[in-house]
Amino acid sequence: MDSAKREHFKRLLLTELKRHAQNVSDEQAAAIDAVNDDAKESSDFALRDVTQEMALRLGDQESKSVADIDQALMRMEEGSYGICIRCGHAIDERRLEAMPTARYDAACQAVFEQAKGNSAGPSL
Repeated sequence: MDSAKREHFKRLLLTELKRHAQNVSDEQAAAIDAVNDDAKESSDFALRDVTQEMALRLGDQESKSVADIDQALMRMEEGSYGICIRCGHAIDERRLEAMPTARYDAACQAVFEQAKGNSAGPSL
């Protein structure tokens, strides 16, 4: 990958990092506010608990996204960004455009997802 393309993907990653980091802060603040609100009835308590749980779950997802972006930036510094960590082949640039944090090429991702699906067991 040439330096211009690497810079392009770095900008994409940094933009996503800022967006996700802001979302984590906003969601954590909302969860704290929900705890601090004075509930007047038992139904208010239940609604507050559901709202707080949703905010914390979203915060976990955003935190995972931030960690994925951080790992991609570290791979970029190491010179391994855009290289599949499983097989060592280049990850297609269209895949990186769609998912700049991709660690696997499409073929390895398919194998990974198939194995994950097979180990999940029967579903309803």
